Amino acid sequence: MVRRCYQPDPDERLRVCPREWALTLVHAGLRYHRRMLTTTPGKTRPRKASAALQRKSEAGAKPASERSQLGPADWIVAATELLIDKSIDAVRVDVLAKLLQVTRGSFYWHFVDRDDLLKRILVSWQEAQTEQIIARYRKQGVEAQDLIVELVELPFHGRAAMKGASVELAVRAWARRDEMARMIVDEVDAKRLAYIEECFLSCGFDAKSARSRAFTLYCYMQSESLFRNQGSTADKAERRRFVAQMLLAPEPGKAPAR
Repeated sequence: MVRRCYQPDPDERLRVCPREWALTLVHAGLRYHRRMLTTTPGKTRPRKASAALQRKSEAGAKPASERSQLGPADWIVAATELLIDKSIDAVRVDVLAKLLQVTRGSFYWHFVDRDDLLKRILVSWQEAQTEQIIARYRKQGVEAQDLIVELVELPFHGRAAMKGASVELAVRAWARRDEMARMIVDEVDAKRLAYIEECFLSCGFDAKSARSRAFTLYCYMQSESLFRNQGSTADKAERRRFVAQMLLAPEPGKAPAR
């Protein structure tokens, strides 16, 4: 006797419960989409997901690319701004890294440590506010008497003078309680005074008079930086005229400065 396998009536499938039929379709759809996501990663959703990740990666990589171009000068400028706005205590690696939007580790590509940065801030200030200015005046070949008048007017040279005065005051405040800063400030003062004295010597004054006049002029320049808001424009012009006339006036019984 041959056993026959049971084959349901084709119409029996139509008598399946609608709810079971609906669940069957849902499960079939889920299996289809799962296959599509795992076996065809280059289409539809995987592609969109990949594009989104790529955009996110590019968005994060762009600042990193820009930050990688930061050099020592950028750190020094940022540190100097902190020094002006706050104090030397605010000039810290973590604060600067946050300000420049970089990691702390990138700092050590350019500096050995914080002390190295602080020293280079001072050297940068010395170079910009003393060495370069003296070199520029020497290159111009200005007459000594005209140069003294120019130095009298130097504190009034617009934004550059105001910026320089702000850095100067911050560095001098730092030097009051830090030996390294004080040594650099003393060196800068000595270099400036020596150059101004040289100018007065070129005008025909003797060494003693040239030294005293150089010190007077230097003190005047520093005072104008401290008290730049004092007096009207006419008052400041009168002060400049008076100081220049006084400094270039000949000593009693001697010929006028040439």
